[in-house]
Amino acid sequence: MPFVDLEAIPRYELLPGVRIRTPFGQHVMLSYLEMDEGAVVPTHRHPHEQAGMLLQGRMELTIGDETRIVEPGAMFIIPPNVPHRAVAVGGPVVALVIFSPPREDYIALQNQYIPAAG
Repeated sequence: MPFVDLEAIPRYELLPGVRIRTPFGQHVMLSYLEMDEGAVVPTHRHPHEQAGMLLQGRMELTIGDETRIVEPGAMFIIPPNVPHRAVAVGGPVVALVIFSPPREDYIALQNQYIPAAG
């Protein structure tokens, strides 16, 4: 899949007001993240390296012990296993988030909607 049609990628609601679309390859996963105003991705950690860029809106982003309000164009890199949290503030948020390697839990989420052959 060298070109991605975002509208053709299934959208999943991970948490109330938090939706993702996650095309992926062998070594990298893109996540188009949409958050409603006030939506929260609670503090969590995972073994995947995560990077991203805020495209629209304002987000309170905590990485480790540091919290900032980020605006469109802000980029971030979260090392593996570092706790992080996000809150959409003042309106909806859109961000492009990249994971390496691809997140197995997000792949499993997509696979549950693929009908079994036969």
